Amino acid sequence: MTARDPLAGRTILVTRPVDRSERLVNLLDQRGATVIPAPAIELKPVRNADLTRALRDLAAGAFAWIVLTSPATVRMLDERLAEPDDVRAEVAAVGEGTAAAFARWAGRDPDLLPKSFTVAGLARAFPRGTGRVLCARADIAPEGLEDALAAKGWTPTRVDAYRTVFPRTLPRAATAALEAGSVDAITFTSASTVRGFRQALGARTIAGTPKIVCIGPVTAKQARDAGMTVHAVADPHTTDGLVAALERALTPRRRAARG
Repeated sequence: MTARDPLAGRTILVTRPVDRSERLVNLLDQRGATVIPAPAIELKPVRNADLTRALRDLAAGAFAWIVLTSPATVRMLDERLAEPDDVRAEVAAVGEGTAAAFARWAGRDPDLLPKSFTVAGLARAFPRGTGRVLCARADIAPEGLEDALAAKGWTPTRVDAYRTVFPRTLPRAATAALEAGSVDAITFTSASTVRGFRQALGARTIAGTPKIVCIGPVTAKQARDAGMTVHAVADPHTTDGLVAALERALTPRRRAARG
């Protein structure tokens, strides 16, 4: 951190689940920011016959590929499979965070990582072929990925890997800071965090003009659809990219020199 760091002394609201925001919080802390946790979603495990059947088929080698769209899916595999070798399929990961989570658990890198860390980017990067593809995703993940894979010749099987729970309210520290106008920026790391934040905020007002910073275009669209002005979007769509986007959004604009 330097004296000129645009995040020094700033107050940042983090809406990502607490158990998934440690690295983001550490990076912001290193830059002198004050972080207020305001988890807008909670990820819960799923127990159903479809997931159990899919994981059994995965371990039996019945799938050609498995698509991982978040670290939470890797966590589910860790909890439900006996060992990483039970992933008897090629592995496609949506982005660096998911790829790193899989590598830490499985001891190997995914076989496919798109250049653009979005579900749409993953669909574009996916090769053509035939065989079954396991799409283990969030219960509220939007449609589209499976259709894109089917168009390339694959037979996708979608199952819920985890469910998303929206809190009724935000933490008291978060609502107090928002109502006092002391929040400089709010970060969103998925479309569901936007949705959960708006629901938990309810009729409360946000004082001041905190910068809205999103991790990617899908999240940014959700924020705009919710009536927010998006000030910066991370590129690349990673935690480091999000921090860089925060720095851009919070860097004071220089006034043009007068002639």
